[in-house]
Order: sequence, then structure tokens, then C-alpha cells
Amino acid sequence: MSLHDPIEYEQASPEVRAIYDDIMATRKTDWVNNFWKVLAHHPENLQRIWNNIKQVMGHGALDPLTKELIYVAVSITNNCGYCIASHGAGARAKGMTEAQLAELLAVVGLANETNRLAIGYGVPVDEVFQSR
Repeated sequence: MSLHDPIEYEQASPEVRAIYDDIMATRKTDWVNNFWKVLAHHPENLQRIWNNIKQVMGHGALDPLTKELIYVAVSITNNCGYCIASHGAGARAKGMTEAQLAELLAVVGLANETNRLAIGYGVPVDEVFQSR
């Protein structure tokens, strides 16, 4: 259940339309997904998050597929169905195979299990693992 209905391009303010235009130009597409359309109820958040996405998910030390895989993994752990679907589609568009997805899911499951065990047992961090 959404707190707000998505704001379509035609109903958007000029400020929001400019952000939508940037989203479409950057992503080389002719549509804006519902995540952005709901954030459009608060244009300042829309602009801030869009700027963050462009910076973090853009060119960097990690390749685009790796970034999408990380996004999917965190989204699974946070139980965000929207982000799982959106970034799963992004990962597939960047070349994710079914074998990679299966392995990603295995790693996410394993990490969640071992994290909970370490938390539950209160395992002390080995000195060699501590950053300096």
C-alpha cells in the first residue's frame, strides 16, 4: 500500500518534470518508474536521491553489474520487493545470468545465517580482522 499515488509526467510540476527528464535521458528510456513518481511528492527528496543514484551507481571502481548485484543482495536482506524487482531487472540488463542469481541468493542466505549466529553467540572479532 503506497502512502501516495505516483505523480505522472503530465501532472508533475515543472521542477519534477525536469528531474523526470534527467532520469529518462540518463537511463536512455522513455518512462519513469513508480519509485521516482512517488518520491515526486517531495521534490527535494526526489532530487537528492536521484543525485545520489547517479553518483553511486555511475562510473566507479566497481563495474555496473557488480553494483546491481550488491543492490539486489541488500534489497533481499531488507525485504524490499520493489528494489529486488527493479535492480534484478537492472542486473539482468547488465548481463546477470541465472547461475549468477542462484549463487547470489546462496551467498545472501549464507551471510544472513552466519551473521545471525555471530550476533547471537556474541563472537568477538579476531584482532587480525580489526581495521587500524
